This record gives sequence, structure tokens and C-alpha cells, in this order.
Amino acid sequence: MTVDPLDNPVWSALSGPHATVAQNGGGAVRYPAELAPFAALVDDPDETAWVDAARLPGSDFMVVVGPQPSPPPSWQISRHIRVLQMLADRLEAAPEPEAVGLGPRDVPEMLDLVERTRPGPFQPRTIELGDYLGIRRDGALIAMAGQRIRLPGWTEVSAVCTDPSARGTGLAGRLVRAVVASIRARGDEALLHVASTNSDAIRLYRSLGFVERREFDFLIVGAPQPAT
Repeated sequence: MTVDPLDNPVWSALSGPHATVAQNGGGAVRYPAELAPFAALVDDPDETAWVDAARLPGSDFMVVVGPQPSPPPSWQISRHIRVLQMLADRLEAAPEPEAVGLGPRDVPEMLDLVERTRPGPFQPRTIELGDYLGIRRDGALIAMAGQRIRLPGWTEVSAVCTDPSARGTGLAGRLVRAVVASIRARGDEALLHVASTNSDAIRLYRSLGFVERREFDFLIVGAPQPAT
């Protein structure tokens, strides 16, 4: 049976466009922790895949993404997040004149904005996974969005966030359109993942032209630790 790459996006990314950064354990794979906490199991995994996952670096904290079954009882599940995958099927992309490219020197400000707005996982080296755009006012970074997981034919829009002082002014939508324009210029199409309970964000993405594709489980888990 052929599996759509979108049905196991982290596996598809780390066995495809992001294979050069993958930490591979056979039936399990993950991003290095400083890039992203995401991990995945092979399509149709068996118990061996979870054994492989336990051997991955940083297996005491991983966000396992996809339709795989729950881990064995010896694993700790600290959180179970239901996430909606949306595709930019009807979105009209457009460059954003006010946006500036963000680079390594901007990471402290980006991390600070993420800490204040909580858009989802963003690590000190996440910026290496794709291009990020920001908008500054009076020199301060007040909004950003970028590219994270990249799988064959698709790139994920990520870290969409706006400082509370500037919310409701349309900055998030403008940046998303610009990020999607960049993705399409490379020949990919855009997707994103949003918590199913985040009704405000889902409403925004629908208004921009994203459509729902399916729901996923994001499991924040820790592997059983060897006895000392």
C-alpha cells in the first residue's frame, strides 16, 4: 500500500529533503533536539520501531508525530495533543514589502517572541531548517513566520506569531502569504499544523485559504530509562 507522504510528515521529511540532518534508528527517526523535538516511526510500525525510537539521542523527550499506535506501557506520555493538518489549497500568496529575512543574529529576539506568544516548538537552531521572515517596528521584532518541516513536494509554515501589542493588525496573514510565496517559488506547496483546540488560529488560516486535510496525534513522550 502506497502511503501519502503527508500522512507521516516527519518520517517523509527525514527520509527525504531533510535526510542530511536526520538521526536515524532503523524504524524510528528524529530531528536533532536543537533543531526540533519531532520524531516519527516507520509506516505501519511494530513494537520493534519503538525499541529503535528508545535508542535515538534525546529519547527522554520527543514529540512523536503521525498515525502510529500508542507507545508501550514502559514509555511515559507527558502530553497528547490533537493537531489539525491544513493545506494552502486556496491561499493567494503574495510577497510582503515590510518583511525582512531573519538570520542567526536574530535568534535571541525570535526565541523571546516565541516565549511570549507560544506558537509551537522553536529551538535555537530551528532557523536552519528553512527561511524565516519578520516584521520590525521601531527596531523591535513584532511578528514572524517561517518554514520548518520539508517533505517531498511540501513545506510546512511554522512559528507564526505576533507580539500581543500588534495583534489584530493583519501581520500574521501578510507574513503567511509571503512565506507561501517563497515556498511556491521553489516548486513546493504549503501546509501547516495547528492544535485542534486553537480555534482562533484555525479561523485565521481558513480565512487565508487553508483547508483541513486530517487530524494527527502529537505525543510528547519519554523512553524508558535504563536502571542504574
